[in-house]
Amino acid sequence: MSTAPRAASVAPDAVEAWLAELGLVPAERADREGITSWDLVLDGRRRASLRITLILDPSLALICWAHYAPPINDSFRRSYRKLLRWNDELPFVKFSIGEDERPLLVAEIPVALVDRESLGLALARQVAVADRFHAESVEWLKAGGWSTDPPPTASTDGPGLRLVARYAIDLAELLEPPGASSGGAPGVAGGAQGEDA
Repeated sequence: MSTAPRAASVAPDAVEAWLAELGLVPAERADREGITSWDLVLDGRRRASLRITLILDPSLALICWAHYAPPINDSFRRSYRKLLRWNDELPFVKFSIGEDERPLLVAEIPVALVDRESLGLALARQVAVADRFHAESVEWLKAGGWSTDPPPTASTDGPGLRLVARYAIDLAELLEPPGASSGGAPGVAGGAQGEDA
């Protein structure tokens, strides 16, 4: 690891340049009170149209905030147990619940560590997690009227999957070997799925 000092702040133009270098085109950008945000929509192998909002506070952090599912009814205790279990299993990303009860998948990168590679890896990890837990999330997606269909064939080499391929070595614990079934989550200890039944 380099001991060279890192920048104390990150400019929005730098983030836009990194996104372009990663082959990502934001659907929208907004600037307000020194905070800049970008909306991306990425397809995985199973999960289509994962909407991720990047929020940059130039002196604090870059947050990758994925809208994972529609709001969950607060009486579904098993859903919250599932999110807590996933938080326990996953490094570098965490699930949370927004004010509107919507599950969020969040990765935070401190400004001192933000660069193109840390941004690309964080986004690739979110796409890989959404694919890994897609089967277990279908009930939530359907309940909110969100599509559960896989991405169209034309999207199978889209920016989301190219990002996952680029960082595949770093994401090995999240990815299935070629030809594996799409049922369960690889690397998850047996018996975990039964608690949500």
